[in-house]
Amino acid sequence: MKTVIITGTSAGIGYKLSQIFSDKKFKVISLSRSSNITEISSKNIEHISFDITSDDDHQKFINHCKTNKIEIDILINNAGLLINKTFKEITVDDFQKIYDVNLFGVVKLIKNLFEFFSTDAHIVNISSIGGLIGSSKFKGLTAYSSSKAALNVLTEVLSEEYKDSNLTFNSLCLGSVQTKMLEKAFPGYKAEVSPLEMAEFIFDFSVNGKKLFSGKVIPISKSNP
Repeated sequence: MKTVIITGTSAGIGYKLSQIFSDKKFKVISLSRSSNITEISSKNIEHISFDITSDDDHQKFINHCKTNKIEIDILINNAGLLINKTFKEITVDDFQKIYDVNLFGVVKLIKNLFEFFSTDAHIVNISSIGGLIGSSKFKGLTAYSSSKAALNVLTEVLSEEYKDSNLTFNSLCLGSVQTKMLEKAFPGYKAEVSPLEMAEFIFDFSVNGKKLFSGKVIPISKSNP
């Protein structure tokens, strides 16, 4: 049984991804601060309470992987934080909180899990269409969009650095999906895509995308935002 680790599984896309991977007979390790995922009745899902900004939680998870001899086939960095404030209103502390989740937490997790990746593991970073250079930008999202832009470049550089291995790094820049985060960014806006629909796409890409894509930053969007 192959193993997938998914962060940010308490709701939305991450929650649906856990269901799909479990149904497809993957061993799912769910990482999030909330334990909502335990509502899914499946012996294939192991939930671990995990704050991606906590060094203690990172160390506990390293120890868990060592103790249980975990081999990771897919890592999906889905956890994200958005604070919607104008640049004048947003504080440096707000920026730090967002970058800690959207960038630095991802850096820590990838570094910590390197020894547990299978020889052909696929690392999928969930980014945003707002993090693409040249895409439409929106008021109130300076910290969020810039953190996702940094995540995209991280993906490209990691792919270059490990191009002689069989590890694959890709970034999916999602457009609007009807999640709580979208509602926070664009109150009242109704997306054409549901969390389940996007999760189904991400599942297929995570399993099969490494055959065709490596080091790519890929827009997954049909609307603006």
